[in-house]
Amino acid sequence: MLNQLFTGVFDTNTASVIAVGDFILCVAVSLIIGIFIAAVYTYKSRYTQSFVTTLALLPAVVCVVIMMVNGNVGAGVAVAGAFSLVRFRSVPGTAKEIGAIFLAMGAGLVTGMGYLAYGVLFAVILSGMMLLYTHVGIGKKNRGNKYKTLHITIPEDLDYTDVFDSVLKKYTESYELVNVKTTNMGSLFKLTYQVILKDVAIKGDSSTLPTITLRAGGVILGADVTFENVKIGTAGFIRPGIAANGHKLVLTNVHQDDSLR
Repeated sequence: MLNQLFTGVFDTNTASVIAVGDFILCVAVSLIIGIFIAAVYTYKSRYTQSFVTTLALLPAVVCVVIMMVNGNVGAGVAVAGAFSLVRFRSVPGTAKEIGAIFLAMGAGLVTGMGYLAYGVLFAVILSGMMLLYTHVGIGKKNRGNKYKTLHITIPEDLDYTDVFDSVLKKYTESYELVNVKTTNMGSLFKLTYQVILKDVAIKGDSSTLPTITLRAGGVILGADVTFENVKIGTAGFIRPGIAANGHKLVLTNVHQDDSLR
């Protein structure tokens, strides 16, 4: 009776029917794998609750799709691939997000084919390697904190090909225009540059020692900075400071200006 309740109306005598117990087992294993992948993904990563929740459910969704197409892997992958791309229609995903999506899809594909042990093994090995790579920082460049993304919005009638070249050459070591798209109903261009910042050197006259005033909140460095032949003073009741933020701060002939206290 129970098996007949879960029999499809389009099933034939030659079609194999998935037992209810097997269905529940596959979905349960897929959910456990999804929770494991989602937990690994959150390690040292920026994430949102909605994405982590989706990542945890995705293996089970793919598993059900594969089971429902009765082993037709081509059709199952096509449908599951369409599901996985929905998230990136309006919000661009990072490479790590896309990799996690495919990892969850792969695990769901294996469990949907009925190979539960292989699905668990696959998830453990790939998630473990992702965890290891994230921990050791593989692919992270020594000057990674100098690599920045610069967004510039300009009118659509402005020729952007070389209008910012002189400024970028002056203040960056290298730059690359990686994306151009329209915004504000097509009336503006949004330019996206990948830049490497130059080291900043603030040098004054050794005979006069000009004063640099730090106000409430202080300064957080975005590149290596050198202060030379200057005075540094603070204004206000809060004594602000300079946070290196992983960069190098060099002070040469720098004095404290007490007149601003």
